[in-house]
Amino acid sequence: MRDFHFPGRSPVLAQNGVCATSHPLAAEAAVAVLKDGGNAMDAAIAGAVLLGICEPQMTGIGGDCFILWSRPGEDVCAMNGSGRAPAAATADALRNSGATAVPLNTPDAVTIPCAIDAFCTLAETEGKLGLDRLLAPAIHYAQEGVPVGPRTAFDWKNDAKTLQGAARDHYLFGDDAPTTGQIFRAPGQAEVLRRIAKDGRDGFYSGEVAEDMLTALTELGGVHTAEDFAAAACTPATPVSGSYKGTELFEHPPNGQGATAILMLNILKHFDIASLDPFGAQRAHLEAEAAKLAYDARNRLIADPDHTTRLAHMLAPETAEKLAALIDPAKAMAAAAPLTEAVHKDTVYITVVDRDRMAVSLIYSIYHGFGSGIASPKFGILLQNRGAGFSLEQGHPNELAGGKRPMHTIIPAMLAEKGRVTMPFGVMGGAYQPNGHARVVSNMTDFGMDPQTAIDAPRAFSDAGTMKVERGYSENVRAELEAMGHSVEVPDTPIGGAQAIRILENGVLEGASDPRKDGCAIGY
Repeated sequence: MRDFHFPGRSPVLAQNGVCATSHPLAAEAAVAVLKDGGNAMDAAIAGAVLLGICEPQMTGIGGDCFILWSRPGEDVCAMNGSGRAPAAATADALRNSGATAVPLNTPDAVTIPCAIDAFCTLAETEGKLGLDRLLAPAIHYAQEGVPVGPRTAFDWKNDAKTLQGAARDHYLFGDDAPTTGQIFRAPGQAEVLRRIAKDGRDGFYSGEVAEDMLTALTELGGVHTAEDFAAAACTPATPVSGSYKGTELFEHPPNGQGATAILMLNILKHFDIASLDPFGAQRAHLEAEAAKLAYDARNRLIADPDHTTRLAHMLAPETAEKLAALIDPAKAMAAAAPLTEAVHKDTVYITVVDRDRMAVSLIYSIYHGFGSGIASPKFGILLQNRGAGFSLEQGHPNELAGGKRPMHTIIPAMLAEKGRVTMPFGVMGGAYQPNGHARVVSNMTDFGMDPQTAIDAPRAFSDAGTMKVERGYSENVRAELEAMGHSVEVPDTPIGGAQAIRILENGVLEGASDPRKDGCAIGY
């Protein structure tokens, strides 16, 4: 229980249904769908699409998604709603130009958006109400407008420089980012959503809408074709899982990076985390070192599902044991890659649980803030830059090639205990997500935190040679980490954002929402 003397959030308790996400309008829309007789999948889709209007710098219909869902007594299911590189894409073309990475704000980084295909498919196969009802809230707010929230305004200003060409007309007010409370409207997207509600995926992947996206890409030198858009298709998948102290963590398989979180927890099993100060330097150090090693494995191994060949090695207990042995409890490693050679030869999230305890964990993104910065001229569809997740290293399993899916940072998750799904959850924040999953699980299992407390707790993340340590940690902790050899900085932006719904043993739902975002949990 939190100390009520201090600011904070209590968990939201309800019996019939709960949605937790990063914007209150989306949470309210999802709960309204539940009240109208929809199930958790209906509600999650309705809320997710609306998030693209409420937080356009984070997500939108030009992006991708991954989804986990479960029903009581059934296995956890997964859907891969991530898109592929256009058929004509090659790594050679970029290597020959001198590039060492896929450029972020060019058509080379734009993979075919696949979230809409996934939403249309799941609305039909798992939902109850139909696309016209599910898209109605997003159509309404796209047409009438949404007041820009404080965190959204903060991110919008930071990422506005990414916007180029027609995107500046659709997403800037003059040449400026909106301020808190200004009304953002997207009438072009409202029209696209009406067409999807009427014609399904064909309203997006063919005809005028697809031509509008193609125009934006080909004018900038993209090799995308109408055939690439027409071929977009989500695919069912089998989740991967691992156990940490009796709690089973389910993750989406590659090309998502969920296996990274499982490997990180497998490494942390070799240390007595529960005996440490949860907000002390020693725990933060061990977590950072485990993350370095797990992320190094991710960078070597995770790719398109058809090209990920060593997933079993990544999840094997002996792999984690060997990696854990490389950690010095008193000293930061400079770089993980040389040590592990012998061992290895920005997003929105929404979760919904309904009265029947169907649980959905859905993550939906255009990758970097405002994605590629490229938008279709007529309808203003922002296109993701997920292709930046490809490698240009020749022979790498994640090497850019036509028709391949890149390694993705977005990952939904679920926890289960004794064979019963107990908590769909997700942690936004780009590369931080596996670290965030591991930290939430450890906060709850090692230190007995409830989901809201586990989400509120301060975070640290060792990323690209710098250890970002939120202001929630003390100056003494930062000094101790620096003495261990970490290069410490306090980030301008808090690390990630999380949402969760725990299904208690008596059936009550406990929703938790990260105060680092504008959102909330709502139940009824």
